[in-house]
Amino acid sequence: MFEQPYLVGATWATGESECLPVHNPATGEVIGSVHHGGPAEAAAAVDVAAQAQRDWSKRSPRERSEILRRCFELISSDAGLADLITLEHGKPLSDAKGEVAYSAEFFRWNAEEAVRISGTMGSSPSGNNRILVRHPPLGVVVIVTPWNFPAAMIARKVAPALAAGNAVVIKPAPETPLTALRLGQILLDAGVPEGLVNIIPTSDAASWFDAAVEQQATRMVSFTGSTAVGRLLLARSAERVLKVAMELGGNAPFVVFDDADIEAAVEGAMVAKMRHSAETCTAANRFFVHRAVQDEFTEGLAAAMRDVVAGPGNDPNSTCGPMITPVAQGRIDELVKASVASGASVVTGGSSIDGGGYFYQPTVLANVAGDDPVTTAEIFGPVAPVIGFDSTDEMIAMANNTEAGLAGYVYSADLARALSTAEALEVGMVGVNRGAMSDPAAPFGGVKQSGLGREGGTEGIYEFCETQYIAVNW
Repeated sequence: MFEQPYLVGATWATGESECLPVHNPATGEVIGSVHHGGPAEAAAAVDVAAQAQRDWSKRSPRERSEILRRCFELISSDAGLADLITLEHGKPLSDAKGEVAYSAEFFRWNAEEAVRISGTMGSSPSGNNRILVRHPPLGVVVIVTPWNFPAAMIARKVAPALAAGNAVVIKPAPETPLTALRLGQILLDAGVPEGLVNIIPTSDAASWFDAAVEQQATRMVSFTGSTAVGRLLLARSAERVLKVAMELGGNAPFVVFDDADIEAAVEGAMVAKMRHSAETCTAANRFFVHRAVQDEFTEGLAAAMRDVVAGPGNDPNSTCGPMITPVAQGRIDELVKASVASGASVVTGGSSIDGGGYFYQPTVLANVAGDDPVTTAEIFGPVAPVIGFDSTDEMIAMANNTEAGLAGYVYSADLARALSTAEALEVGMVGVNRGAMSDPAAPFGGVKQSGLGREGGTEGIYEFCETQYIAVNW
């Protein structure tokens, strides 16, 4: 048990109110607590960030790059960060280690991108003047992150924001604030100037956010989380016409054609569904399987699910950790029960696991209809509903019949069919014959109500830049 202060500038501060408890979802026990702030602290952090940003924006791209490279090195070598992720999130330690490596890579990638922010020069069509275009930083970016990747979601936003010359004020998820605060210390140790990164957990998210975005220095909001919350933050940001980048909910289709390598498809399905305890926004949510191979795929997936070991993340035998809260566990159970009531059958799993912690059985559902309750919600848990199809056109129509459009997956031996299906899916990212696509070097984001903007790739850093045009005569 310990009490963790929050970070404003280089000051580790303690609030006047009671600390927020942090639980281990594998046991339900309190493992520590964090001091937190409200509207006044959020506003003060924006002021501190604005002062630090003025100097940071004047530093050379190479200097910013070298500091970000040092962040990559220190995150990569921090042996305790993965343990902390597992402790407060619950994911298996192997997944936590993968998250640490993924987080570090955003700093390495953006260290390289910091020196490659480009501009253009040309002549106006009339020939009366030159057209110069540059991309300066925005100022202060308010960042709100989720609990499922407590290190990576911060890294994916902070690294390009700093690389472009901005400062940040971060509200981490209340379920996983300890990882965020440890990451803040690592960045200070790496040489990130005081005041550029500020991290303040809160028990009053709405008031905290209102105060942060109301400050004149705040020029952007970057959010990852549910679509419902994203709509609220988008509306609030619109009052000040702030730039926004939002990565919201998903409802990913996983398509298996009759010519697919079924063994490979099952393996890919387990990655797409079960990595990080099935609590990812890109997780396969609906499995559309051609009826010619539906039984074979379903049996193979069920066998793989039965081999999953649900248990505490620090147990080396565990391959699926607990759900984040008892509320999340209960919601998953409600979805499964509603699906069964609608006619689906349970092939394996189908209920919560008793005995402490917020665990749910890895589950496969068969005979699922395209409009079943489990297919219209983002499950965020280890449940795989299988939907058979005969017609490719009808399958694509069902897959696209959702307001979400983050990720999708296609398995087929016919690359032309796989790519044409990928193009037809209304999603921002597609994995073809693979169960994962996230990469710091690729643009991550969705379409429809799955978000605005992109993170990662060469596009990612420009989300944190303005575009300025200068008309020049000489």
